[in-house]
Amino acid sequence: MSFPLLTVTAALPAVGAVATAAVPAARRTAAKWLALIFSLATLVLAGVVLARFDPDGARYQLTESHAWISDFGVRYELGVDGIGAALMALTALLIPFVIGAGWHDADPDPEERVTSRWRPTQGFFALILAVEAMVLLSFAATDVFLFYIFFEAMLIPMYFLIGGFGDRAHAAGEEEAAKQRSYAAVKFLLYNLAGGLIMLAAVIGLFVVSSDSLGEGTFSLPELLRARADGELTMSTTTERLLFLGFFIAFAIKAPLWPLHTWLPNAMGEATAPIAVLITAVVDKVGTFAMLRFCLGLFPNASDWATPVVLGLALVSVLYGALLAVGQRDIKRLVAYASISHFGFIILGIFAMTSQGQGGATLYMVFHGISTAALMLVAGFLISRRGSRLIADYGGVQKVAPVLAGTFLVGGLATLSLPGLAPFVSEFLVLVGTYSRYPVAGIVATAGIILAALYVLVLYQRTMTGPVRKPEIERMPDLKVRELAVVAPLVALLLFLGVFPKPLSEIVDPAVEHTLSDVQKKDPKPQHPVADHTAWFDYKPAGHGGGDHE
Repeated sequence: MSFPLLTVTAALPAVGAVATAAVPAARRTAAKWLALIFSLATLVLAGVVLARFDPDGARYQLTESHAWISDFGVRYELGVDGIGAALMALTALLIPFVIGAGWHDADPDPEERVTSRWRPTQGFFALILAVEAMVLLSFAATDVFLFYIFFEAMLIPMYFLIGGFGDRAHAAGEEEAAKQRSYAAVKFLLYNLAGGLIMLAAVIGLFVVSSDSLGEGTFSLPELLRARADGELTMSTTTERLLFLGFFIAFAIKAPLWPLHTWLPNAMGEATAPIAVLITAVVDKVGTFAMLRFCLGLFPNASDWATPVVLGLALVSVLYGALLAVGQRDIKRLVAYASISHFGFIILGIFAMTSQGQGGATLYMVFHGISTAALMLVAGFLISRRGSRLIADYGGVQKVAPVLAGTFLVGGLATLSLPGLAPFVSEFLVLVGTYSRYPVAGIVATAGIILAALYVLVLYQRTMTGPVRKPEIERMPDLKVRELAVVAPLVALLLFLGVFPKPLSEIVDPAVEHTLSDVQKKDPKPQHPVADHTAWFDYKPAGHGGGDHE
């Protein structure tokens, strides 16, 4: 199509970031509303992208291609498959809720005006919109080098959001809290920069390989996939494995996958609740998305070679994250470790190499984003009222704030994948798809379900049930109109997609089929010997030609 829909969709929050940052310092409320309006406009365009995507059409749609750095074969190329379109919609959906939930997170504290730092409201919301723009471009980029640029560029605004706008409900003093925020931000940046540098070496290596094979180097993903399928793009086994590892390590850090996960609990613990949602529900999805698009598409043989190890690491993530979530005393760190467990499920589904597993993993990315946003944002509202992240400082909240407790429960039940809520569909597909090819891995992963029920229900019991023992809880107000406007749509989506996920699955399934075709995998045949029982299905009663069966 002639209209550059993908470019405009990604450019709108970037323009919004500049406009929000330019609002005069005294007009904080105007800056908030401006950021919200730009995020809602982006949501409308992302909805148009999703509506215009044809599941029966070409693999990459709404494509754009323009020369950029011709001497190095770099082009400005955009296009979305079903997975990219779904994740663009998720990103655009969550950003207005992030802005609404963080409405007062960057307001200057009257007690800090003289002795402490200034919290620039305009900068806070501008950085959120900047992250949105870069994530949207990452999901749409079909030039490998262009993807790399935005994959790395999103680290800069995230660094300032984590380090500059931390959670005020901190057990330590302001000085110690600032040190911990700085540590978390630097750790986040160093981990992801290290992965990005490794990936850059692999990107350059891929260009050299394409130059040797095709006579002219290219970063165009569709061209590389075509050449790979036609046998024109050739590389030695060692080269393919090294390039695969270069990409995979960067994506595993972003995802995050054990043992490259340690930055996430620090980052989510020290960030505000909306920024914690931005990290785990939006930014981290770029890592798992890229595994499907680049690792499996470009390096199918190496992906098959690495599958046993990756499945093992994913299982460790599932169990390790869940076990550490059970033992957490900090609400936000509990959600962080639960997310590590959930990303283990996603990666397990991706490398199960089955349509059910990869389809479930894709749906898991979307549904995990919605459920984590619901749980973490309500947890943020709870923490802002009490001024503490410690579970032990709560109890009996449901007696004084029943709506808050109820929405917290729904978010928690979605996190443990209760049937009837959206994450159940995706987790079930991941487990079934994994079991059909790797039965042992599928069986072991089910332990994560039990542990999820444990850490969610224990968290709810300790914070929401029982008598009200602390005076701060007795005075706790219920959710306000703004907070309800943030949480209610997320709860409604969890319920709707839990009983009717078909519209989304129809969009992502063709992309999953293309990915399986890239790695030359087909779904394994069922173990149950159905063919041996065809005579039973052919049974016809006497008088209807079934005399031989009497």
